[in-house]
Amino acid sequence: MIAEPALTLFFTVTIDGYGTLGNWSKCEGLTVEYDVHEYNEGGLNSYVHRLPGRAKYQNIKLTRPLDPDSSKVAEWLSGVGTTFGRETAEIAVLDPSGAVVASWSIIDVVPVRWTGPSLDIDASSVATESLELAHNGFLGMGL
Repeated sequence: MIAEPALTLFFTVTIDGYGTLGNWSKCEGLTVEYDVHEYNEGGLNSYVHRLPGRAKYQNIKLTRPLDPDSSKVAEWLSGVGTTFGRETAEIAVLDPSGAVVASWSIIDVVPVRWTGPSLDIDASSVATESLELAHNGFLGMGL
């Protein structure tokens, strides 16, 4: 029987100079979009040059149920304002056995927002946290 490749993946996040922030169940925003500049060359009316411009990167949003690694996020966030520096991070996709399927090096990571759980004893939902990271790009997909 062949396993479904994307059904049981999870993500681990590691910050250089700090260490791991644990495993995450959802990762959004690994996206790059380029401005495209159009140049109409005189005398060549049937063709428009399209030149790549500035790259724009979305913030990366990570989500997971609260777990013992949640304290690592709080510890990392508490040290962010005390020293100036932008770290490099790695987001690695892991299969159920823990083997790396793919990874991205994220450049100049800065935390933007952490959102903790809404705690309600009457709710039957899982308590989750999310972490949003701004960055200046990522380096290819390592396999």
